[in-house]
Amino acid sequence: MGSAAGLAGWRGRLLTDPEAKANSLADHRKIAPFMTLFLALGYTGGLLSLVMQKQPLLESPHFWTGSAVLTLLALNGTISLTGFGGNQAILRSAHAYIGSAILCLLFLHAMLGLKLGLSI
Repeated sequence: MGSAAGLAGWRGRLLTDPEAKANSLADHRKIAPFMTLFLALGYTGGLLSLVMQKQPLLESPHFWTGSAVLTLLALNGTISLTGFGGNQAILRSAHAYIGSAILCLLFLHAMLGLKLGLSI
């Protein structure tokens, strides 16, 4: 979902055809909230799993990357819900680059999760 949301958002920024641009941005607006919801639910499940296994939370890099992802998603959601501060170009750019950073961080998060899962 993250890749689809990111691709749709960047296509919406870069396309010049107004109809294709509008479709991509609409797809981004549909996918991104569900992606955020699923990530938040996964985060909660991961926390519960570690607690039930009596694993330390604050020592896990997987915990920290997940926390960073949700924090950045909250920031990015706030930027978009404010209407990009009255459609300011700097906030639109910040939203795009923060979103891209989130996707990179999610890749790292997945690798750390795989490592954690294989070690438990």
